[in-house]
Amino acid sequence: MLHGMSTTVEPVSERSAAEVNEEIRALWLRSGGTLTSEQREEYQRLVMEWATVAHSPLRAA
Repeated sequence: MLHGMSTTVEPVSERSAAEVNEEIRALWLRSGGTLTSEQREEYQRLVMEWATVAHSPLRAA
């Protein structure tokens, strides 16, 4: 009997948490503190990437 397994592959970031954090800061600076819908989507993607690498045991420093 086969068990259902997720086939979704999550991308692994090649960047450090500090690099992603710097991009988040730059996004806020460029936006002047107010994000457009498109910028909000980018921000959410960056925060998820940051959380992944910041809590990864392989990247812990």
